[in-house]
Amino acid sequence: MSFFERDYREIITKAVCGKGKKFTEATNTISPSHRPTSILGCWVINHIYNAKKKGDHVEVTGSYDINVWYSYNDNTKTEVVTERVNYCDHVRLSVKDENCISDDLEVVAKAVQQPNCLECKIAAQGQKMVVEVEREFIVDVIGETKLCVKVDPNGCGKDDDYEYDLSSDDFSDIETDFLPSSSSSREE
Repeated sequence: MSFFERDYREIITKAVCGKGKKFTEATNTISPSHRPTSILGCWVINHIYNAKKKGDHVEVTGSYDINVWYSYNDNTKTEVVTERVNYCDHVRLSVKDENCISDDLEVVAKAVQQPNCLECKIAAQGQKMVVEVEREFIVDVIGETKLCVKVDPNGCGKDDDYEYDLSSDDFSDIETDFLPSSSSSREE
């Protein structure tokens, strides 16, 4: 047995072998049923997404609903228009570990900024509305990799090796009168 084989071990474990982050601003055009007079509110709801590794990047596909509350007919009536938006973001992996020993990879994506309306305005032609939405994802690619660790020739320490020296001074700051005594509660 060589020196290397006695003092080192190879461990196979799961580890993060790729990381990426992407911020996106998207512009969406909404076509309401009436010619809008003014925008009263805009919000994004029902966000769902899925992520998978594709080559040297992660593809995050998802959708959300944009709701725009607007007035029409010279501000005499209001309506809410809802439009489903589908998207596909390509997140480049800025950190890549080439030592993964398996092609069986797990992708974890987290929306650090859920889709959010930045601005909503009536288009120049006056019939449509333009909505700017932001979103941001971070992704981790997890796979099996091999680690090389040095082995301690003395082995691991045991819990029995530690002495717990507790003296009465350790308990001197404890407040013991925080509960009323049973005799004083009877008197009240």
